[in-house]
Amino acid sequence: MEITGTAQHEAWQARTLPPVEQLRADLWSIPVPIPHNPLRYVSVHAFALDGGGLGLLDAGWGSDESWTALTAGLATIGAGIGDVRGVLVTHLHFDHLGLASRVREASGAWIAMHPADATLVAGLTAAGAAAAVASEIEFLVGLGADREEAVSDVGPPEAMEGFTRMAVPDRHLEDGEHADFPGWRMRAVHTPGHTPGHLCFAEENTRLLFSGDHVLPRISPNISTGARGLADPLRDFLDSLAAVRDLDPAEVLPAHEWRFRGLDARVDALTAHHELRLSELLAAVRTHPGSTPWQLAAHLTWSRPWEEYERRMRIFAVTETDAHLRLLASRGLVSGSGGRVPTWTLAVR
Repeated sequence: MEITGTAQHEAWQARTLPPVEQLRADLWSIPVPIPHNPLRYVSVHAFALDGGGLGLLDAGWGSDESWTALTAGLATIGAGIGDVRGVLVTHLHFDHLGLASRVREASGAWIAMHPADATLVAGLTAAGAAAAVASEIEFLVGLGADREEAVSDVGPPEAMEGFTRMAVPDRHLEDGEHADFPGWRMRAVHTPGHTPGHLCFAEENTRLLFSGDHVLPRISPNISTGARGLADPLRDFLDSLAAVRDLDPAEVLPAHEWRFRGLDARVDALTAHHELRLSELLAAVRTHPGSTPWQLAAHLTWSRPWEEYERRMRIFAVTETDAHLRLLASRGLVSGSGGRVPTWTLAVR
């Protein structure tokens, strides 16, 4: 894998925000910070459109700090929010969709995403924060969490308010359709796994692949189960990796970290990583039969001691463990007990 976003990589190593970069005559990368998050920023890509105006790919985290960075970045390239005609959103997470409503309000731009994620956003908006919190707590209890721990990890409804007021898109993009970016051939590639409706975009004129969170150069995206998510998200993710492996783009432009070449090698590395995790989890089930996902997560290798995991980090770890269990089950290697709080053992073969 070859690093092509050298300024992004250098900024990452220095723990600073990378610069706004002009990548082609009519394409720019604008880093928009993610407050208090180890990913640090999302790369919002701005496209000059035939006939005037700009298109954005992703919008950034929904905060005043991020809004200031986005508007300042656009000013750097001689533009403003009022120039935005449309926003393509790779997926529903707050660091990608959070500012989209504010962009739409300021510019009248349309917002487009895959219908699977659009449906989830609409559902969250209709249900509200209290219902979203209650649903997540029940889901975690079903994975083996003590209710008090689940309540503590999820947090109060007030902390969820922003996530239930995100922009409901006014346009949908299915796999294979082209976005309304005049002068560009931005083909939507449905890559479920990280979210049900995650989209990459293959730009057919320049052979650039905008990979969103699907393929990142350094880390694996979180692949988790959820109350409203995919039934077997890791299987979907691995299938989606295989679907993009041989696209042979001239360059990969992810939403985080840095640009690179060598998509096939990176896909192979991500696939191997998850197979190792599956093997580790299978061994944990063998050693601790009759355990819940909450219990099994404590027996896996993480980036820090398990005792230090709490709140959203612990939720991600447990729901990721559950995603791996579901794939092991679909391969016939483990079996769930059923019931309100299933436990897992090796399958009888």
